[in-house]
Amino acid sequence: MSTHHMAEFSSPTLSLGRYRLDWQVTRSIRLPDYAGSMLRGAFGHALRSIGCITREKDCTTCPLRRDCPYTILFEPVPPEHHPLQDFSRIPVPYIIEPPEWGTRVLHPGDTLSFHFTLIGCALQELPIAILAWRRALARGIGPDDGTAELTSIVLEQPDSSIPVYTPENGQIEPHETRLACPPPPAATIRLHITTPLRLQNNGVPLKAQTVTERALLMALVRRFALISEFHGEAAWQPDFRHLGELTSSVTGKRQLSWRDWQRYSSRQKQKMALGGLTGRWDLHGELAAFWPALWFGQWLHAGKNASFGLGRYRIIAA
Repeated sequence: MSTHHMAEFSSPTLSLGRYRLDWQVTRSIRLPDYAGSMLRGAFGHALRSIGCITREKDCTTCPLRRDCPYTILFEPVPPEHHPLQDFSRIPVPYIIEPPEWGTRVLHPGDTLSFHFTLIGCALQELPIAILAWRRALARGIGPDDGTAELTSIVLEQPDSSIPVYTPENGQIEPHETRLACPPPPAATIRLHITTPLRLQNNGVPLKAQTVTERALLMALVRRFALISEFHGEAAWQPDFRHLGELTSSVTGKRQLSWRDWQRYSSRQKQKMALGGLTGRWDLHGELAAFWPALWFGQWLHAGKNASFGLGRYRIIAA
């Protein structure tokens, strides 16, 4: 894997496919207020049933864990040695963006749509990932085991939407997934945060009164750097100390509110509170050095629990 320092890597690229999966409901599906966790659980169970050959209960002791589709996507193996630190976990190379907020029931004949993003080398696993999704929705999701059939896959890029699968063609069409970061815009940008952004300081959630521009920017920088290193074609190597100093030159105007949300953890056998910040956040100042992390963050999300859609935002004109 090649590496570049920030001074040389002013316009990084990343292979990334954000796919809209459209389904026709065949048995009523009861959606919770936020379906990200439910969808991730269904996808993970189906992927493991398809991809696991050894049937080991614990993936950490499996001799095939570096080559298994399940671990590649769901439990990627951290490097044994790393020059910066020892990693017990690395970011997963997928993001699930569920339907819009709101409890509701979809009846037979209705359309269910949600987004599924694969990053970097994980794009090679797209066919088996789609097979896992089809199996998950055929088995049933939600409290009533609702089912659905896949009707289309659309690749959604910054300026276009490209159909890459229909039942008629029967296979996923070849398509380009590499995105290049555009030049940075003016000194002010606006983030519209649509799902709870969960930033923390020493394990304590940051709320509207305590969150800072530094916390946001450095979380984005770290996430993009780790994803590009472990899953991308080229590692983005920012100077963390320099960027930390630059955050003092960035000011913000926030209209944020806390949104509570809970999910049930089948692993921990208890409900977990996963609230976070939503709303509008204007950033002003020396943003050019942070721009790649900010721009790609629209697909990669920010903060904790990004894999099932939290911390989603888009950049709009200020």
